[in-house]
Amino acid sequence: MAKSPDEMVESMIRNLEEKTGRSLDAWVALARAQGLGRHGEIVKRLKGEHGLGHGYANLVAAKTLEAPGGAGGEDLVAAQYAGAKAALRPIYDTLAAAVASFGGDVEIAPKKTCVSFRRSTQFALVQPSTATRVDVGIQLKGVEPEGRLEASGSFNAMVSHRVRVGSAAEVDDRLLGWLRQAYERG
Repeated sequence: MAKSPDEMVESMIRNLEEKTGRSLDAWVALARAQGLGRHGEIVKRLKGEHGLGHGYANLVAAKTLEAPGGAGGEDLVAAQYAGAKAALRPIYDTLAAAVASFGGDVEIAPKKTCVSFRRSTQFALVQPSTATRVDVGIQLKGVEPEGRLEASGSFNAMVSHRVRVGSAAEVDDRLLGWLRQAYERG
């Protein structure tokens, strides 16, 4: 049975010390001592100077940039899918798990109002736009909009297209194909 994104993170945290000789807290302390403020800078330094694999470096960078008191990635996602938008969380969870499976270089980066999916650059984002719909923004410049794949319009300038999703069942092969296409371009 496939692990949830939370289970995958917990597994990585458990394995980090065994694989690297340092606990997550030790890696975070080291990364904070370097004084870097951007996720990509931290990942690059951890990989280049300390030999961490991308997945572990990504985990350490995300934990390093969490605000004191825990206002980190999971808290940002939880806030996005709270209250009237709580029923939309399975859509996000399904998308995040599918996108994470594209490759070890996928970075899932929660923001205040959306979650960015990045490789070398952002290739997609997911945002709970209304109480009944999540919008998936996809960077597919040069691809003609068709059916569910709409031009992004005023939705978000960082993506070229948008797909409106009302249930986890709508995270289908077609949507995942567009996301994979954007990932492979990234």
